[in-house]
Amino acid sequence: MPKILLIEDNELNRDMLSRRLTRIGFEVVIAVDGESGIATAETELPDLIVIDMGLPILDGWEATKRLKQITTTQNIPIIGCSAHAMIGDRERGLAAGCDDYDTKPINFTRLLGKIENLLKKYARA
Repeated sequence: MPKILLIEDNELNRDMLSRRLTRIGFEVVIAVDGESGIATAETELPDLIVIDMGLPILDGWEATKRLKQITTTQNIPIIGCSAHAMIGDRERGLAAGCDDYDTKPINFTRLLGKIENLLKKYARA
């Protein structure tokens, strides 16, 4: 089953998402800030990354930009997640390098659909 890197600083969100994804059969690796998320992505080479955009130390916007500049991680699909639902935030996420963007609170069914679509898309690439 595919490996997902979940970069999320909120413990409740992290636990809920990791448990639900694991229950479906995904392998889940966790990081709690942007800096450790980049390091984990480089060592674990996940099939997909779900990143919170409002992270400490290095926010999700900058972490995504850096992940897309690193040769070994640049082709890993990234879904940005944020409580920011302002006009332009999705576009800002896509401009930072996210392949898709979702808002919080997380609608798990919607997020899972985005995960599955990106995994299919990148499996063919």
